[in-house]
Amino acid sequence: MTATLQTETSGAPAPAAPPPRGSLLRAEGHRMRSRRFIRVLVLLGLLGFAGLLAVASTQFAAPSAAGQAEAQAELERVLAESQVFYEQCLTSTDLPEGTSPEQFCGPRPTVESMGGPEQFVDERPFVLGEDGPAGAAVVAAATAAFAFLVGATWIGAEWSTRSIVALLFWEPRRVKVMLAKTTVLALTIAVLAAATQAVWAVAARVLAETRGTVDAPPGFWRELAAAGGRSVLLAVLVALLGFALANLIRNTAAALGAGFVYVVVVENAVRALRPAWQEWLLTTNAAALVLEGGTSFLLFSEGVTDRNGVFSVTEREVVVGNLQGGLVLTAVTLLVLGLGIVLFSRRDLD
Repeated sequence: MTATLQTETSGAPAPAAPPPRGSLLRAEGHRMRSRRFIRVLVLLGLLGFAGLLAVASTQFAAPSAAGQAEAQAELERVLAESQVFYEQCLTSTDLPEGTSPEQFCGPRPTVESMGGPEQFVDERPFVLGEDGPAGAAVVAAATAAFAFLVGATWIGAEWSTRSIVALLFWEPRRVKVMLAKTTVLALTIAVLAAATQAVWAVAARVLAETRGTVDAPPGFWRELAAAGGRSVLLAVLVALLGFALANLIRNTAAALGAGFVYVVVVENAVRALRPAWQEWLLTTNAAALVLEGGTSFLLFSEGVTDRNGVFSVTEREVVVGNLQGGLVLTAVTLLVLGLGIVLFSRRDLD
């Protein structure tokens, strides 16, 4: 009692209680929920997703006997015309020297080579086993683009308003601040990406029952769930990459511009000038991560003319699997993110 009275009469302030554990994460979570621009982005993303589902519903129709008959008749007509042109090609006298008619004209047209009657219907049915994974990949790509934008503006806005400097007066440990921000961003994007994949799975089932068929191979839902999980991972990595770029450049617009230039200019230039490097491009590895079994592309050698004057080109298929896609994206993201955190912890913020 005496010690308490002495403290009150002396006017010395009582020591402040340490902040509760996890308060920084809670603060960043509240900041994420309260950021108006991110709310607008989420709303626009939801509207875009709803529009995508609406457009998809107009592209399919339940199979009917009349529609199948019309498609079969159109297939037979096109096949007959193609076979006439093929016979004319075989009897042509304008063949390159040293090339047989079969080599020049290619394989004979068949029903299988034309894709079957379903390729000639105005609105084909939605096939769950084929269109479900394809739609999931489209949703994954759109979600990844949205995640990059959220990640870039999440830290870019704080650099623009200089609120990141004010935050350091409350929590001066810079690495901890960055880890808290990236953790909140990763969790937020993971929840949103998982939600979009779940909504697509439900929508695909509804489309299959109302505008197509529910035919699917064994293990379809297990594979679709695995693809959804990889899509969530892709969205998180892309969001962190957008965060890392904006943190390095200290500007949202510059980070978005850098991402645009890389995807549109740099990658197209690499594909045109150094095709063998495609295996390490970010978009190639992003597709490899999401698609079942990864992705592949062909590499063609330079054309060679032999002693008989026959020109030939050899091709080699390069397969980029799910594991490589995930490892490459993770490595690049961690490299850029780590560089930004190191510079943030060392450089002057004025």
